[in-house]
Amino acid sequence: MIGGEVLGLDEVLRAAEDAAPVESVDVVARNLEKRLSAAEVSFLFVDMIGRQAIRLPRADRAGNGRGEAERMELEGSLYDRVLRTQRLYQEDDGEGGYRLLAPVTNRGDCIGVLDLVVPHMDDAVRDAVVEAAHALAYIVVTDRRFTDLYHWGRRTTVVSLAAEIQHQLLPSASCCEAAQFTLAGGLAPADDIGGDTYDYALDQDTLHLSITDAMGHDTASALLATLTVAALRGARRSGRSLTDQAYAAHRAITGNARGMTTGQLLRVKLDSGVCELVNAGHPWPLRLRGDRVEELALKINMPFGMPAPVTYEVQRLLLEPGDRLVLITDGMHDRRAAAVDLPALIHDTRGEHPREVVQAMIAAVHAACGGQLADDATTMVLDWHGSRSGLRHTHGGSNA
Repeated sequence: MIGGEVLGLDEVLRAAEDAAPVESVDVVARNLEKRLSAAEVSFLFVDMIGRQAIRLPRADRAGNGRGEAERMELEGSLYDRVLRTQRLYQEDDGEGGYRLLAPVTNRGDCIGVLDLVVPHMDDAVRDAVVEAAHALAYIVVTDRRFTDLYHWGRRTTVVSLAAEIQHQLLPSASCCEAAQFTLAGGLAPADDIGGDTYDYALDQDTLHLSITDAMGHDTASALLATLTVAALRGARRSGRSLTDQAYAAHRAITGNARGMTTGQLLRVKLDSGVCELVNAGHPWPLRLRGDRVEELALKINMPFGMPAPVTYEVQRLLLEPGDRLVLITDGMHDRRAAAVDLPALIHDTRGEHPREVVQAMIAAVHAACGGQLADDATTMVLDWHGSRSGLRHTHGGSNA
């Protein structure tokens, strides 16, 4: 209760539906200003690779152009702390009030941080801010379908044509939490885009995963990746088998382009942890089980688009509760990236949320390459919980 009134999601969501899609932050800000006498309410987006935060300008304020946006490094900041812990942070503002930072997260996908100052503090205020951040996550996820504002907010560099194509091939959320699993993916693009993609989809009884690497660089590889991902998604959404999906990608490339794409396609049964997998010339995955990290030596089929007769076959493995499965592209361990001891890094981050593991792996590769990647570096990290409770498994206290 705030001032005798309940700060409910329904009121905020109704106001957001009545407002323009570019005013999501304004709706939440006005609600907090009204109910909590909050000041300095703002929202900071996390960029695509989790290195910077961008303070989104309010639509109802003068001088709110995109060029006015404040950008800051995340590493070592309070915002980074809030995103990593997924917990509300508070401190005295030095003027008798309290500054609050709340994670804005949807099913484990870190969208950003809500930042505000309130004149007084108690449990009701804390709960209200957490609830407002929760509402803001849903509003942004809904409204970003209608405006480029939120896509712009996640960009900290000029995007080339190849990079634009590549970004559109990735899932709209890089992380997903469910009762049975937690999944996170990340892609650090090379200076000359290398054609990597990752994808996932969740059915009632199955988790679908794919990670692919189109040969070549720049626009040519991005177009090859487009054929691959579109074919895989089309076959998957038609309910076709894993081998049918692989052949669909192969035919799409051989019938429309020159080139090849390596990839792994996976289907995990949510009630058993049985994982079906097609490996099309792709680097082997790594599995953390207990304290041991091992490379899974899969049988290798030909890449998609190989100008020769190909056969794709399904292999099976069983995920046990507590397993962590790590999928990678060759940019994670080739050339200068080979200096990174991926098994050791996976072991050392075994207590972290998959999204933090993804960031740690990409940051290590980026550092090993001196900040200039010769190839895209992409990974997906899947934690298998084996839960059948129907309740979503979360890390770090996140309920958003």
